[in-house]
Amino acid sequence: MSQKRPHIIIFNPDEMRADALHHLGKNQAAVTPNLDKFVQSDAVSFENAFCQNPVCVPSRCSFFTGLYPHTTGHRTMTYLLRPGETSMFKELKDAGYYVWMNNRNDLYAGQYSGWMESNADEIFYPEEGSRAPKAMNENQRGEEGGKYYYSHYEGQLNVDENGKNYTSDDETIDAAIDKIKNWKDEKQPLCMFLGLFYPHPPYQVEEPYFSAIDRSKLPDRIRFEDCIDKSKMLKQYHEYQNLEGLNEDEWDEIRATYAGMCMKVDEQFGKLVQALKDVGIYDDCAIFVMSDHGDFVGDYGMAEKAQSSFEDCLTKVPFLVKPPKNIPVDAGVSDSMVELVDFYATVMDFAEVVPSHEHFGRSLRGAVIDRSKQVREFSCCEGGRRQGELQCDEYHQPGGRTAQPADVYWPKKMAQADDEAHAKATMLRTKSFKYVSRITGEDELYDLKNDPQEKINQINNIEYKEILLQLKDKLLRWMQETSDIVPFDYDSRMNETMLWNLVKGMVPADKEDDVRGKIRSGISIGALFGYCKSMR
Repeated sequence: MSQKRPHIIIFNPDEMRADALHHLGKNQAAVTPNLDKFVQSDAVSFENAFCQNPVCVPSRCSFFTGLYPHTTGHRTMTYLLRPGETSMFKELKDAGYYVWMNNRNDLYAGQYSGWMESNADEIFYPEEGSRAPKAMNENQRGEEGGKYYYSHYEGQLNVDENGKNYTSDDETIDAAIDKIKNWKDEKQPLCMFLGLFYPHPPYQVEEPYFSAIDRSKLPDRIRFEDCIDKSKMLKQYHEYQNLEGLNEDEWDEIRATYAGMCMKVDEQFGKLVQALKDVGIYDDCAIFVMSDHGDFVGDYGMAEKAQSSFEDCLTKVPFLVKPPKNIPVDAGVSDSMVELVDFYATVMDFAEVVPSHEHFGRSLRGAVIDRSKQVREFSCCEGGRRQGELQCDEYHQPGGRTAQPADVYWPKKMAQADDEAHAKATMLRTKSFKYVSRITGEDELYDLKNDPQEKINQINNIEYKEILLQLKDKLLRWMQETSDIVPFDYDSRMNETMLWNLVKGMVPADKEDDVRGKIRSGISIGALFGYCKSMR
């Protein structure tokens, strides 16, 4: 182990699409100067990074453990890590790190008193931010049946007497900066996790961010009416949301507001980085920036997200890695396929901590040193449920019975109540193709070179028969490889009494205590037989 382990800084906005980053070149309206500068000089940005589930809890349970959602069943919004399970935070804490986090981690089951607290040294709970000024137009949503009713759009926020809309995110950033400025321990490494709410809907932001986005530079929106044979989940959700009444100018306002929220996130990141530089520990930090999943934000005529829909706007996420100064960095954009499970492996590698369990992440150290290095051939993402599996969380109830039309999430809950629409599914994506396998309903296949917006499902096109077979074979082999894990510790097939009864006929009376002692110490069966035979 090196003399000084790096500080681990994790900056984790919620529901941020990859194309929210200006430096990736997909959205010229994006304003992210701090993240762009970070990549130009000090970090690698992976433009083909994919989450392992398109909603927050399963995604975080995955990237904080290095395990896929199907491996341990963490694939719903209401099955979080429970006592007896480990995570990156607990492993770093046990290895001597001081773990500081804010309370918004969507990771630990809340019904167990003290459970979340046992995984950290300090948890920050925002208070003032919950009283931030609300939207200027309090009636933006309108009446049921109106075009904005399920859009999640709130628009421009008010500011306080200081010209600020001080949210829980702002409070978390300031608390983290205060911790950094008062960090005195030169020997103990710090692990800091900032789980932000922005740019999660509702789509709302204050000035100067609200007006800062040039609407004319927004990329063309992917239109639902231009698509052929999309999934039943997308069709059902689209129908229930009923946002077709919004015209392009109105969609642009929603998209620009989302971009403004991302701009605020970028500014908060800049403040955090400056604090690390001010106290002289920036070079000693490994810094990770990633989101748990993306957002439709108007693409396919949709708002928010869906758990068993796998378009790039939901599954392709920002993933930026800055290593500590002892590891060289080939700063810039990498085109390698990577997954968020690789975050876990990379943190443990940089921290020089041996994982306590088997996992499926791959350290990105090599790709950080040399951006031309390819980490993965493909990436996978999962979602949905088995037919009739209605008990697994509140979104999966028959007839959407837990939802009322007044609930802004009613369209999602209704769509997810449909067995076929919400069928368990897995996406496999290469740089050229995307295949989605579903346990019921129609699969999907997209030719990303000719159809990067995933408009035309080619699953029944005979011209893609060989490609489809290859992708199915890759998915089968991936599922076989990742279907389970074996614990590092192993079990004895016999208890002490069973072992003694097995060998007692071989043991002289005066050696009984000696042999029983070896049994209590955990001697293997083979070694026990060998020892007893030597007494003859």
